[in-house]
Amino acid sequence: MPGANRIKDRYGLPITTNSAAAAENLVEGVDLLLEQNFGPEQRFKQAVESDEGFALAHAGLAYVYMTAARVADAREAAQHAQSLAPGTTRREQQQIEAIALWTNGKGPEAIALIHQHLAEFPRDMLMVRAAQRLYVLGCSSVGAGVANYPQELFALMKSVAPEYGDDWAFQGQYAFAHHENGLLDDALELAERSLAQRPTNAVASHSVAHVYFERGDASGGTDFLARWLPGFDDRATYHVHLSWHLALFELAMGHYERALEIYDTGIRPSVVAKSALSINDSASLMWRLQMYGAAAPPSLMGELSTQAAPAAERMGPAFRDSHAALAFAVAADDQSMARMIDGLRAAADKGDRLAGEVTLPLVRGIFAFVHQDYAEAVRLMEPLFDQDARFDQLARIGGSHAQREVFEDTLTEAYLRAGQFDKAEALLGQRLKRRESPRDLFWLARAQEADGNREAAEISIHQAQGGWQDADPGSQETAALTDLAERVG
Repeated sequence: MPGANRIKDRYGLPITTNSAAAAENLVEGVDLLLEQNFGPEQRFKQAVESDEGFALAHAGLAYVYMTAARVADAREAAQHAQSLAPGTTRREQQQIEAIALWTNGKGPEAIALIHQHLAEFPRDMLMVRAAQRLYVLGCSSVGAGVANYPQELFALMKSVAPEYGDDWAFQGQYAFAHHENGLLDDALELAERSLAQRPTNAVASHSVAHVYFERGDASGGTDFLARWLPGFDDRATYHVHLSWHLALFELAMGHYERALEIYDTGIRPSVVAKSALSINDSASLMWRLQMYGAAAPPSLMGELSTQAAPAAERMGPAFRDSHAALAFAVAADDQSMARMIDGLRAAADKGDRLAGEVTLPLVRGIFAFVHQDYAEAVRLMEPLFDQDARFDQLARIGGSHAQREVFEDTLTEAYLRAGQFDKAEALLGQRLKRRESPRDLFWLARAQEADGNREAAEISIHQAQGGWQDADPGSQETAALTDLAERVG
């Protein structure tokens, strides 16, 4: 393709097309992808319309389809890109190959190639984004396959950081690597610098939300997202996830009704059917509502079971399956849960270590919890939170710390309901060292009162009441706190 490589992307890398319009659409599509906004699929399709032989545009479509769990479409687009790759540069060929490996369920091979690729082409920002995506998918076949992904992600991004300077896309993504490693101040600074340049960057706003979460500042997180979300395209799939963060902040403040309103308009699968992957948001919020205060309306439960149904038929990524278990539990769908457990057990018997060591005990623990066998839930789930283990075993399923905390909440409540109050106090003590939380203080007071430590319980109750001054007065959780205060007082 004579003269094609004179066209370059925003990072100065040559792209193989003779069409200026195709190149422009690719660059804009990649930017929309990097900020998790609506429109990359449309831009990549427009690039193909301008140049049917534009390999990178087909690869971009493969990436978008894969993130939307449209695996068959992703593989077809990747195969098309591969067929066009011989006429492109080495850099483009490797990018296409990495995406193709991912679409074909070869995550560990894809991340290995991406590491090699970024050593040679560190400014290939789409590959930096792909690396984060693979790491967050955990140890599953479509993920990076590593047990300690936060540290490995941080090391990779730190190695290429000098190449990006003040690039808004890199700053937003680098912020995520920071807060997942406990570097909250740096994460917030990076995210805010990114938003100052690109106010619509949802990746950066996501990291701001995570910093508020990790600091226990639910009020500040609510104020931030309530200001930012209205300016973000609600057609974007990420709008669902950021709405979930907003609902979590409201729930942390005891605002059940507001959390349900956000669920009903921005998360509920029958209302916002943007992606099957939103099961992570819908199921975890509904499970929290039910576990904290039995506030999830029964009318919403059937939808969750339908959304999670594929997990009962075929094992998928551990992160999806663990959240599908929450959906089946909330919906009281024992039949689907049992089928999923059978599938996980079969995979474990065939040597799938992730299924056997993490996903299966986690799912079985949730099943035991929902059937009020709290001692069994503890027995199954507790090893995943072993503080003496070299790696955080639960991190193997992927996701962020904020997303995995729902399982830690479940173990905490199981401790309390099983009467294992010393273990509940120890876990809550660790959590409260990281940040204050009215709910954690309430749980701590429950353990202290049951253990006969009324003086300590009274202090914890007072602190919890101070954090929940404007909590919904009619919630079961608020009533339980009032009852506990009366017993202790």
